[in-house]
Amino acid sequence: MTKRLLVCDIGNTQIVFGLYHGKTLRGQWRLSSQHAMTADELAWQMRGMFQELEQDPQEVSGIMVASVVPRADRVLADACQRICGRQPAFIGSPDVKTGMAVDYKNPREVGADRIANAVAARASFGSPVIVLDCGTATTFDIVSPEGHYAGGLILPGMEISLEALVARAAKLPSVPLAALPFAIGRDTTSSMQLGSYWGTVEALRGLIGRLRKLNGHASTPVVATGGLAPMLVPQIPEISAHVPELTLQGLMLLGHRHFQH
Repeated sequence: MTKRLLVCDIGNTQIVFGLYHGKTLRGQWRLSSQHAMTADELAWQMRGMFQELEQDPQEVSGIMVASVVPRADRVLADACQRICGRQPAFIGSPDVKTGMAVDYKNPREVGADRIANAVAARASFGSPVIVLDCGTATTFDIVSPEGHYAGGLILPGMEISLEALVARAAKLPSVPLAALPFAIGRDTTSSMQLGSYWGTVEALRGLIGRLRKLNGHASTPVVATGGLAPMLVPQIPEISAHVPELTLQGLMLLGHRHFQH
């Protein structure tokens, strides 16, 4: 019987679930993580997910989780036990072996989603490889030629940057993100949108160049993922591939490794 894995990426903005049959993603769902849910509420949501796909949650053979929101971990574990009859495994727990050496001074400081991304990128693109994750924060994760998690960079995401600008400048209005064609802004709104978007594009292009030089491999592939990646990828030719489900893929690979027996 094909192994059925439920994977879950708990981020600062969203909780993303994926259901895999073997290595095939059968469905995914997104919930907001910006308000506190009870285990009852999350279990109700999860039950609906399985019903939508006409899948039996009791047939799930393992649950692998990457979480950067500790307050949500117990809630998720309780909901999984209730719906699937299983406790999830969390990246970062001593019993979850990633198969990837981590060169951070303190490996426990590395976000679980960043490890999942690195594992998936290495599996698909080899080593070295650079992951660019454009979400609430913008992160770079570098896999060394030896296949180690070598470290990375963390920047404020575009939304955070705009919010900080509005918060610290009394006369600037709150404006939505927009991928406007490069131009000189003729009003405050477009000036802020252009500065935020193109400032991010040029910063990321410059950082990719620097990271490739540090790595000593000018052709190191760059894999983009994250909720804001679709806005940015078209203007960053250095990006080799856009893989929206990269984190879920990494969780799936780690789930198969962890639950192989």
